[in-house]
Amino acid sequence: MLSKIREMLSVSAMEYGWVMEPDAKNILQLAGIDVPVSCWAKTTEEALAFAAKQGYPLAMKVVSPQVLHKSDVGGVIIGINTKESLLAGFEKMTRLNGFAGVLIEEMFQGIELIAGAKIDFQFGPVVMLGIGGVSVEIYQDTVIRMAPVDSKDVESMVEHLKAHSLLKGFRGAKPINMAALTNLMTTFSQLVTDLSADIESIDLNPVICNEERCVAADARIILPSAGN
Repeated sequence: MLSKIREMLSVSAMEYGWVMEPDAKNILQLAGIDVPVSCWAKTTEEALAFAAKQGYPLAMKVVSPQVLHKSDVGGVIIGINTKESLLAGFEKMTRLNGFAGVLIEEMFQGIELIAGAKIDFQFGPVVMLGIGGVSVEIYQDTVIRMAPVDSKDVESMVEHLKAHSLLKGFRGAKPINMAALTNLMTTFSQLVTDLSADIESIDLNPVICNEERCVAADARIILPSAGN
């Protein structure tokens, strides 16, 4: 598994310096991290075939080696409910720089978290868990631990979040699946530890959790700069 992942990272390092989302999701899946059912569609025919099989609603994101921050350029569309909106979204994405297709995914509802990791010059691999989504920079509610972490570490990280009550069923809402979150975080932290010489950072934002699953809905892997 690690040899296959390193091979994928090596190709991306030579071409881009970071890993485009479809490949990043493949890496996470190889490591045992839950990701949405998806399709890298390079034609409208491929997009429509996936939609017919998966069903609506769907999310669509541009795939481009020139677009690292997709939401900044209008490269993310959620809540696609019809063939017409799918085709319109695809046509819009083709106008973005470096268009190499779209990633079409199942929609997933739940609490948005962020899981991140970086290789610290002094401490080595560290992982972060926090309240995620578009509000991550507003709330700045995150906890950091050295990697790898175990189940007790994950429990401690959750307890130290200011908004930890949201994860446990706040005001009648169903609590998230803590076993799924624990599995995601321990698996993620081990992956980061194993790849500490091969990566610079990984961001999973959002990680969407509900009572059934915790899914890495977006992934960004940054690779070390040449010469580092």
